[in-house]
Order: sequence, then structure tokens, then C-alpha cells
Amino acid sequence: MIKFKTLRIAAVAALVLGAHAAAISEIAYPEKPVILVVPFAAGGPTDVVARMIAVPMGKALGQSVLIENTVGAGGTIAATRVARAAPNGYTIFLHHIGMATAPALYRKLSFDPLKDFEYVGQVVDVPMTLLARKDFPANNFDELLSYVRTNKDKVSLANAGLGAVSHLCGLMFMSQIGVELNTIPYKGTGPAMNDLLGGQVDLLCDQTTQTMPMIKEARLKVYGVTTLKRLGSLPNVATLDEQGLKGFEVKAWHGMYAPKGTPAPVMDKLNAALRVAMLDPMVKQRMNDLSSDIVPSDKMTPAGLRTHLEAEIGKWGPVIKKAGIYAD
Repeated sequence: MIKFKTLRIAAVAALVLGAHAAAISEIAYPEKPVILVVPFAAGGPTDVVARMIAVPMGKALGQSVLIENTVGAGGTIAATRVARAAPNGYTIFLHHIGMATAPALYRKLSFDPLKDFEYVGQVVDVPMTLLARKDFPANNFDELLSYVRTNKDKVSLANAGLGAVSHLCGLMFMSQIGVELNTIPYKGTGPAMNDLLGGQVDLLCDQTTQTMPMIKEARLKVYGVTTLKRLGSLPNVATLDEQGLKGFEVKAWHGMYAPKGTPAPVMDKLNAALRVAMLDPMVKQRMNDLSSDIVPSDKMTPAGLRTHLEAEIGKWGPVIKKAGIYAD
């Protein structure tokens, strides 16, 4: 009799556990809007990408995806916020290459990119362009090199903040031409671009999501692109590589993250929504207009993002440490 009761209890327990597992797999998520944290100012390139995909992601999820800009410290303030957020899928994070450079730039980093997050997937690769204010004296790349070498103490090079892609691009540019310019960090690319357009700073290396409209409207001078091949949307703009800066390649890759411990069913839904967003015809058209490449399907996965992040940490860490640059 006791054995029979034990078997009945075990059977009931199995049924309960099975029902619980089924409930988890059919988790009612999301039941409220999802916050997508962006680590840079509104109007900047990462913000542009985030707002572009937020609407179709929201439609796929059945709830709005709301953008919140948490600015400062090269994206580490936003990353820390997300790492400490409740792992329930209602706080997610879009960041660029700065996620990989933070461990080298910040000696007292309050999060670990490889331990404190779940990975939704890679999103998009964005090329960069080297620009100057419209009335800058140099009219082509050769003239630019001559001018900055002669007037290096007077030339200002803006960036979106320590660790931003524009900062890394500027570092690589100065390293390859052997000239140290006056670097001016901003809290995001939006303010930096405004000052470049207003003539308050001289140079900026920034993403095509931000610069393409300005280039097409001839509001700025463009000296080159940071890819190894010319962009289809800017066929007459030479690469920096072909103009003498051999191997010069910088892309602002973007990835989407969630706090560590976010349930797998929630992560699956977020990944599915991301994939839907990247297949949206309007998103694809806008990305193409901005010369940005949607990543292949195999990279739009948790494993794809983690693998790429690990590789980029390994690539940029030694470069930053060799330069002796720290943000804290």
C-alpha cells in the first residue's frame, strides 16, 4: 500500500513538473512594453539603428519596444544598468563595438561582457567615413594629410566619447599617419555631428547611419571610407586603404543583449523578434540607404554574437593597452 502511494505521489509530481515545464515553454511574455537601452545620445548612429528595429520588433512581440538613452562613460553606464536589471526580458540592450573595448579601456569595469549578459544576436555592421567641416582647408585626402601634419596643434578631432567607435577610428587614423591631434570627446555622436556641422570642430570619423545624409547633401567634406572595398552608395569615395592607409578597416558592429539569467524561452522570443525586424522591407531598405550590412543569419544568433564579441575583445584589447589609453 505504501509502495502504491509512493508511486502515485511520484506520478503526480511528474505531472506537476511536466506542466510547469510546459508553462515555461509557453511563457506569457511580454505582458508589457520592453525597454531597449541605448548607450548613446538620441540622434546618434546606435540610436538610429535601435529606433529602426524597435517598431518591427514590437509588432513581432505584441508589445511596444521603447527606447531609453542612458548616456555616459563610453556605454558602460548603460551596460551596468542592464547587467543589474531584472532578468525577465523587459530590459534589453543594443551596443556596438564598445562592448568589446570596455574591458581594456576601463580598469575598474563593473560588469563582464562575457559573464553578465545573455546574447540575443548580432544585428548590423556599419562602415565609417572620415569627415571634415565644410570649410576645412583640405579638399582631398592628400591635402588633408599635408594640412594635419603641418597644423597638428590646431586641428581638432571629435568623437562620441571614450571607447566609442568614432574614438577608435580616430585613434587608428592618428596611429597610421603618425600625428597626434587634439581629440574632443562628446556624449554621443549627435552632439559631435552638430558641432562639426556648425564648424566648432574640424574632423570626425563616424558611422554611415549618421553621416550618409550629410554627405549626400554636401554639408560636409568626406575624405574616405573605412572599409576595404568602396561602398555601393558612395562609389566615388575612395577607401582609406587605397589612399595609402593599408589595412585600415573599422566597422561599427552592433549586438543585442539581455541580463544574465533571462529565461531561455524569453531569449528565444527576443531572437525571433530580432530576426523578423531585420527582414522587414523598410528596415532592409533603410539599412541599404545608409550603407549598413545586415549580418548573415548564422551571426544573428546568441552563439554568433558571443563568438564575435570574444574575437573583438581579443583584437582590440592589445591595441588599446599598447596605446596606454584608459578611460578611468
